Amino acid sequence: MWKTNQNQLVKISVQGKIHHPLGGNPRITSNGEVVAVPAIGGITYNVKVGDPVFGLVGDHIEPGVSIKNMDPSESDALNVFACIGNKARVVSGKAEGAVGYVTGIHGGCEHVIIYFPDEILEQLKINDEILVEACGQGLKIDECPRILIQNLDPALLEYLDVKITEAGHIQVPVAGMIPSYLMGSGTGACHSYSGDYDLMTADWEAIVENRLEHLKFGDVVLIEDGDNTFGRGYFKGARSIGIVIHGDCIAHGHGPGITTVLVSKEPVIEGVLSHNANIADFILEKF
Repeated sequence: MWKTNQNQLVKISVQGKIHHPLGGNPRITSNGEVVAVPAIGGITYNVKVGDPVFGLVGDHIEPGVSIKNMDPSESDALNVFACIGNKARVVSGKAEGAVGYVTGIHGGCEHVIIYFPDEILEQLKINDEILVEACGQGLKIDECPRILIQNLDPALLEYLDVKITEAGHIQVPVAGMIPSYLMGSGTGACHSYSGDYDLMTADWEAIVENRLEHLKFGDVVLIEDGDNTFGRGYFKGARSIGIVIHGDCIAHGHGPGITTVLVSKEPVIEGVLSHNANIADFILEKF
């Protein structure tokens, strides 16, 4: 078993309010149609981590609860320090004391996405406050100095069933492998310690050709030639492991969002296709 610096990490509180849904203006699809469909934010009652990302009548749908801060510096801190797998606790309103877990970090809107059981969702309302026990940034695997870990709770890293080869590479079970040319919105970001970037889906034949048509919220995926070490872009041989955090999108250049968690500028990360490469069981076993 590999070793990490987990005992040296700092756990710190970050907090946000459930953000009102956005997207009230009709949207233009990649085919030039104008539609009005639910979009990001709020409390999404019937979409969960583990559900399919395709086929929903919606745009950028975030499963569960979406929180942020209106103060930009506080919102940045929430989005950067909250990591997928972190514990979250309701600290105001009727559901005060209820516990959930972070399942995604969405860039642009700067939302942190949190899973709560159905009975808790029914008690929550817009502007209820949720505190996240943020821990994970700065996490390292001692045996793998060429691999950078981002946006990932240490306990979830162990759950991902990472294996180290004799060559010093890591092998990670993944639900799909994405060629870098399919990655769109979010490419060019100055850093990858928050938010996500999108798998483009306007060319559905390319999605089917790469066997990505059955992706689910929470799936672990490999992005080939995707460099997320000092921003988001293309670099031949680079590899990134990410987690699918929001649903498909209707706008051109967009699609399911992927938050990166294990990245390297070198081809030292290997994806192993698996039917069980999803974080849903990790989240649900907490309840």
